[in-house]
Amino acid sequence: MVLAVLGVSVLVAGTEHGRQLPAAAAAALVLAQVCALRWQTRAPVTVLAVNAATGLAVWALLPVVTLTGALLAAQVTLCVLSATRPRRVSVRALVVMCLPASVAFAAGGLAGLAVYLLTVVLAWTAGQWRGAQQARIRAEMRRAVVEERARIAREVHDVVAHTLSVMVIQAGAADDVFTQRPEQARQALRAIETSARSALGELRLLLRVFRPDAGEDGPGEDGAGEQRGPGPWLARLDELADTVRATGMTVRLHRTGVTGTLPAAVDLAAYRIVQEALTNTLRHAPGADEVSVRITAEAQYVMITVTDNGPVPQCGSPHGSPATAGAGRGLVGMRERVRLVGGSLHAAPLPAGGFEVAARLPVEEV
Repeated sequence: MVLAVLGVSVLVAGTEHGRQLPAAAAAALVLAQVCALRWQTRAPVTVLAVNAATGLAVWALLPVVTLTGALLAAQVTLCVLSATRPRRVSVRALVVMCLPASVAFAAGGLAGLAVYLLTVVLAWTAGQWRGAQQARIRAEMRRAVVEERARIAREVHDVVAHTLSVMVIQAGAADDVFTQRPEQARQALRAIETSARSALGELRLLLRVFRPDAGEDGPGEDGAGEQRGPGPWLARLDELADTVRATGMTVRLHRTGVTGTLPAAVDLAAYRIVQEALTNTLRHAPGADEVSVRITAEAQYVMITVTDNGPVPQCGSPHGSPATAGAGRGLVGMRERVRLVGGSLHAAPLPAGGFEVAARLPVEEV
């Protein structure tokens, strides 16, 4: 639009100075520049060359037009080129655009030179700023994608790893007593079915939440006290304990304070930490037959402590020594969950045997 107005202005200015034919030719060149701008995002280097050449021709036909005004289309293209092409290319274009500075000095003196160079440099700088902004947006989008993939991976890991660990132990127990105690074997098989159904429900919920068209029906994870769906919250801790008890493990739950009004992200993180700690006990603490889970909800923090009575852990296990504790993928996932909600986690073997996971999660989301 600005260049179209410039073309009309060139025509009017030339007519007023009695140069109708050069003014008409200059106006046609300006309109050609306007048309060339359509391809500046696809081939900015070519469009810049065309607009620079036609701009110089406009100034040669009508010296009454300033060189800065005649090369306005070229400066616009320089800005686009600076934003979309590598810096080495944009710097070369900047140098080329500075070459007519001697013409600007000859036509307008120091003032004309200063105005021309200033507009050229500003156009290039604006393009650099725009390019940096776009690069930052792309980097943020890539980071968001990576974080979302990691979150999905953590959720799937927590659901599948815990359920499969429980099912393997229950299946082994059913096989051991299948002939002598068929009723106990049936109970183990029913527990396997319950665990599988629970895992399928959580996976369906997870997939529904991550659907692009997930709307108000999906459970939210921001804010406190919202309507909770059948997701993995601390309110379902008894169900989680029952699945572990079905394997023969004694699970003791101790709750202090109110956990029903926790922010959803904190509630989910707390549940997953307990789930992962119980899974690690089943998988990596042979000989452990009792685990204690203590949840303490305070005004500002939720304290979670999971302790088993397993033997002194061996190095290289997720229940390893202090030097190797954390080598397991489960502990890495727990630490990441705690970090995301701004809390702290301590996981280490106990001197007398067993393993303890202690997490402190802030009630206020960060």
